[in-house]
Amino acid sequence: MAKYRKLGRTSSQRKALLRNQVTALLNHGKIITTEAKAKEIRKIAEGLIAMAVKEKDNFDEVTVMAKVARKDKDGKRVKEVVDGKRVTVYDEVEKKIKKDQPSRLHARREMLKVLYPVKEVPAAGAGRKKNTKNVDLVDKLFTEIAPKYADRNGGYTRIVKIGQRKGDAAMEVLIELV
Repeated sequence: MAKYRKLGRTSSQRKALLRNQVTALLNHGKIITTEAKAKEIRKIAEGLIAMAVKEKDNFDEVTVMAKVARKDKDGKRVKEVVDGKRVTVYDEVEKKIKKDQPSRLHARREMLKVLYPVKEVPAAGAGRKKNTKNVDLVDKLFTEIAPKYADRNGGYTRIVKIGQRKGDAAMEVLIELV
């Protein structure tokens, strides 16, 4: 007996489909798909969330000195002339950063194997490349999703049957984070 559903696709297509849907589920919180796909997505998503819950507090806070560009009142970089060239002025600032422990770093890299990069486009700037933001889904898993499920032992997703799809009568479901 197979340990997973083949979903009528080659292995590379199946892997890409599942990665895409898991990424969408974690980004949006819920998606609508077929029942068979939802059951496969659930396995992957719950594994990622469990990993995030286990490693959510496994980091050190470190203070580092960082060079930051000085900015004027308009938010533009301050430039000064040095040897006939315009050069940006930098200030040294103390910053606190989170440094992952080795196990959390490993978890982060395992999550990155599954999740695709996500760009968020605001509704006002639709169609403009300038206004897009890269969403760090791994950081979202550690900071937003994991604390929500810290006291829960599994069962992070819920599958709700919606009904049959009109075209091929496949059972459609809503899979969402609980």
